Amino acid sequence: MAEGPPTKRKCLGVDCENEASSLQCPKCLSLGIKDSYFCSQDCFRKSWATHKNTHKQENKTGYYNPFPTFNFTGPLRPVYPLSPRREVPKSIPHPDYAEDGIPKSGRSLVRANKIQQLDAKGQEAMRKVCRLAREVLDIAAAAIRPGITTDEIDAIVHKACIERNSYPSPLNYNHFPKSVCTSVNEVICHGIPDQRVLLDGDIVNLDVTLYHEGYHGDLNETYYVGDRAKADPDTVRVVETARECLEEAIKLVKPGTLFREFGNVIEAHAKSRNCSVIRTYVGHGINTVFHCPPNIPHYAKNKAVGECKPGMTFTIEPMIALGKYRDVTWPDNWTSVTIDGKRTAQFEHTLLVTETGVEILTARKADSPGGPIPMPAVTANGTK
Repeated sequence: MAEGPPTKRKCLGVDCENEASSLQCPKCLSLGIKDSYFCSQDCFRKSWATHKNTHKQENKTGYYNPFPTFNFTGPLRPVYPLSPRREVPKSIPHPDYAEDGIPKSGRSLVRANKIQQLDAKGQEAMRKVCRLAREVLDIAAAAIRPGITTDEIDAIVHKACIERNSYPSPLNYNHFPKSVCTSVNEVICHGIPDQRVLLDGDIVNLDVTLYHEGYHGDLNETYYVGDRAKADPDTVRVVETARECLEEAIKLVKPGTLFREFGNVIEAHAKSRNCSVIRTYVGHGINTVFHCPPNIPHYAKNKAVGECKPGMTFTIEPMIALGKYRDVTWPDNWTSVTIDGKRTAQFEHTLLVTETGVEILTARKADSPGGPIPMPAVTANGTK
């Protein structure tokens, strides 16, 4: 799960760019429709003719778009209501943010930029949690098919975490409502699982993090949904480029490598495939804290400070787009999408710097679902 800047709640008024106040639509509240915020009474009244369609849709089907006046950049829409928050047994150790949503660890201003180097015990704990995280991701990925909802995938991830005596790290982290991030098509990262079904031709990124025996393990992959996605050249190009960008960056990991070097390699490879690199979100340190130093930018000529040293554990997780690198956040304050609505893909591993190189703690297994595919053949007239 990428580290990124906090976002402010946007007003749902038609053509309104203001930050929302605490004013919510009373009808939405009575129907259980959440996050229906406006900046002022005047803006709410001006938008009523459009906004009231949300109530009609809710009454007819039970499903609705909670942000009907938002200027979406692509065809994807949220499908609410979200399912109730899934519970984690008290017998499973919880991270410090589990109850109130506010992470406390790693927030001290004293030596705030210090990068931890784990001892042998800490390294072994990271190996264990990352192995479990890989198992959970593979279980969820095996369930991907046209017709399944992202909420059903969330349920699968949640159950698999509990079966491994682990807490799903995203759950209530800064108030994220679910146990996994599911990012479909133009969603860069932090997609919230909901009632939308996956369609043949979609791509979906599953970002899984487990908290086990005091340590976090984080990884993600992008998967093709059905055969249509695998037959589309642009879709395959962005997915396989993102996969290769991560692989190229990992080749550099060893003691002495500067953190800023990873972005140079990633952007050079992305540009060679006519893709761009998202800049807002970065890789991050991870150990007993979900997100901690160092920050790992994925774009070229960045100003990241520091170098790899044995015992450090961090993620590299490039987000690659077919179009522009700029992003927009939905009014749920989590879902980040490309500004032009074009598709994007991401891959992530948790890495351990060793004395001689790198250990990929979340490495794929021989039977892991997904994996690279070749570019589909395109004939001279452009047909597939």
